Amino acid sequence: MATNVRREIIQVEEKVPILKGIPLSLQHLFAMFGASVLVPVLFNKVAGQEVVDPSLVLLMNGIGTLIYLFICRGKAPAFLGPSFAFLAPTFACITAAADHELGFRHAVGGFVIAGLVFVLVATIIRFAGRRWISIVLPPAAMGPIVALIGLELAPVAVGMAFYKDGSMGSGVVIGTNIFIALFTLGVVIIGSVVFRKFWAAIPVLVGVVAGYVLSVLLGTVDFSAISQASLITLPKPVFPVFDWASILIVLPASLVVISEHIGHLFVTSNIVGRNLLKEPGLHNSLLGDGLATMLSGFTGSCPTTTYGENMGVMAITRVYSVWVIGGAAVISIFIAFFGHVSGAIRTLPVPVTGGVSMMLFGVIAASGLRILIEAKVDYSKSRNLLLSAVVFVVGISGVPINIGSTELKGMVLATLVGIVLSLVFYIFERLGWSNEEPDVINDENVM
Repeated sequence: MATNVRREIIQVEEKVPILKGIPLSLQHLFAMFGASVLVPVLFNKVAGQEVVDPSLVLLMNGIGTLIYLFICRGKAPAFLGPSFAFLAPTFACITAAADHELGFRHAVGGFVIAGLVFVLVATIIRFAGRRWISIVLPPAAMGPIVALIGLELAPVAVGMAFYKDGSMGSGVVIGTNIFIALFTLGVVIIGSVVFRKFWAAIPVLVGVVAGYVLSVLLGTVDFSAISQASLITLPKPVFPVFDWASILIVLPASLVVISEHIGHLFVTSNIVGRNLLKEPGLHNSLLGDGLATMLSGFTGSCPTTTYGENMGVMAITRVYSVWVIGGAAVISIFIAFFGHVSGAIRTLPVPVTGGVSMMLFGVIAASGLRILIEAKVDYSKSRNLLLSAVVFVVGISGVPINIGSTELKGMVLATLVGIVLSLVFYIFERLGWSNEEPDVINDENVM
């Protein structure tokens, strides 16, 4: 007779023995590595020269994550990595300057101010409280917004998994990439279901290793990153230049990341089964991210955000320990100074990362549906039905609105539309114009 074995949960504050913790931490590092390194690579490609050192980004990822864990008092597991929201404004700053390196330094000055905006918003929330969240983002809006986080990232995962150069924009599907990605994804799926004991906690790592070995056997791994690397490397800092025109170009991206951050904290709350908006609090979470972004800006690295890939890892493995996340941060700092180690990780084939990401981003999307189910959203009420419908349509349609060089679309635009609609419905209720009872999320039990 089959026995239903429920996978052990490693809680947020739980310490993990070092021999068990290292592979758990490596799993998080591999999950975020592809996207994390891609951001500086894109900056350098647009500039036509190396304006930001990828090793510096790995260093600041680790330091920023440790700052975040400290500010949150070890009560919110999250790994910080470079934000894609700042790509377009940074490209604009780089190309606007005759000296592209100077253009990037102007953007870096904007990163510092963007981090300061995070800190100011965190301060406002600290004193204004968090009950406003239940008004501007009720479950009927927040569920679809969280789902959109994963759905919006789905093309990124598919691009890495199936297409030439890891982008759907190439329009060229590579058969070998498909085989490697689906094999990696299959190992992760099967491992998540059938692995037992310690192996049940590292299906993502097992999938990455299996995909890498297959890639080596198929001859698709480029080892030049190892042979060309120095044994010891010192990350090269870039100092910011504060230019008001560039700051105004970069600043709107802060709105994008703040919206994303709130959604990510809801997702993580669902995953770990705790109200992280209450403890350690949204204000502390935003403060930690803001300070990490400011420090990254002062050193010339990329602005940070909480990473969906790592939330996916936690959801699959049920390992929520901040000590494991902190271990991944320490490893990220370590490899920033060892060229051969970081070079070896850079050889990780893009299809392997894509195959894993297909699972991780899907888990995030499913977390949005979980919010709707657990909040018992009543869709017989037209207000809830319309709110979810409009948020989904705006988010999935990809209709853009431009503010300067920052393009608002997808999940971010859907969040803004959801907030406006929720406020309109709230005002109607306060004025007695609504014919339905309010359906507000419970502030004491946000999951």
